[in-house]
Amino acid sequence: MITSAQIKAARALLGMDQKQLAQACGLSVPTIQRMEGSTGNVRGNVESLVRVVEALDAAGVILLSEGMVSDTGGRGVRLKV
Repeated sequence: MITSAQIKAARALLGMDQKQLAQACGLSVPTIQRMEGSTGNVRGNVESLVRVVEALDAAGVILLSEGMVSDTGGRGVRLKV
């Protein structure tokens, strides 16, 4: 799963606005806004969530899920090297 905070943080790392993310994953801006407006895990169409994750991955961001190796644990994002 991905959280709204992860989407916002990933966009910030990439210098990407909601419109650019929507274009990159082939979704509408209102869909991105709904995803980012949710609390906790983003709920919605699985295909749409996959498209967002793939677009962020292609743009150079790694999404860290709960339990992945990181210095402090928990969820997060980081730029690919």
